[in-house]
Amino acid sequence: MSGTPRADGLDLTTLRALRRPRPNLTAIKERIEEHLDNHDGYLAFSGGKDSLVALHLTTAVEPNIPVVFFDSGLEYPQTYEYIADLADAWNLNLEVHRADPPLLTALADSGEWDHHLPTRATTRALRDILIGAPSRAAHQTHGPGEIWGVRADESAKGTGRWSMYYNALSSRVTEECTDCCTTAAQQRQTHGGALDRADGTHVFGPVWNWSSEDIWTHIAAHDLPVNPVYDKLRRLGTPEQHLRISHILDGAFLERGRITRLRRGWPALFEELARVLPRIREFV
Repeated sequence: MSGTPRADGLDLTTLRALRRPRPNLTAIKERIEEHLDNHDGYLAFSGGKDSLVALHLTTAVEPNIPVVFFDSGLEYPQTYEYIADLADAWNLNLEVHRADPPLLTALADSGEWDHHLPTRATTRALRDILIGAPSRAAHQTHGPGEIWGVRADESAKGTGRWSMYYNALSSRVTEECTDCCTTAAQQRQTHGGALDRADGTHVFGPVWNWSSEDIWTHIAAHDLPVNPVYDKLRRLGTPEQHLRISHILDGAFLERGRITRLRRGWPALFEELARVLPRIREFV
């Protein structure tokens, strides 16, 4: 036999695809179907790996689910192209809900990014501008349900998203699980990942207890198209645990080299932003 030897067995993506998947996909899809039957709603898609897997699982159950992208106005250029291309390739029922005001305007108006301007008090938190208001609009149109790709282990155990999910799981087990589950694993599979908000909306995270490795394994096994920003950030030296697809800048995680990588990877964009937000130069 002649030809160039293949190195597939040493390729990380190939190896991931060969691994036996850990999550029970059949049970997860049943949970998705139950959630949509009970609450209707939409799927929130950021263009990141976790919401990509949530999208893949959900469209297998309901291909026409509204897929809502909350556009901050300050996403990576490749993210906009990626979402548009994916919507065409997968025939997604895509909706774009834009932040009002756009994130860059909100940051500039705050005065916190320019030493020559006074800091101005704002009556609205960035979270409400970026997530709260767009999600309220989406719920008004599509109902109280939401599916997202948020994972518990994005936060340290006992904090943040981990606590959010596991506190909700504990409450549901207490209220709903009357000898239906015999193990903690069954409780997580049957009752985990569901959140009931005070405003009457209901969220289900189909990948809530997946690890990052579970996510990449699923992507490799199903040959899902990944946002090219991931590869660019890796080439710029981003540690795996800091690989996140989000808006370019919001003031968070600046100590992790976020602005330095922006300057190295998107120099023209960095210079344009620095004209509006001069203080970003202090973080490179």
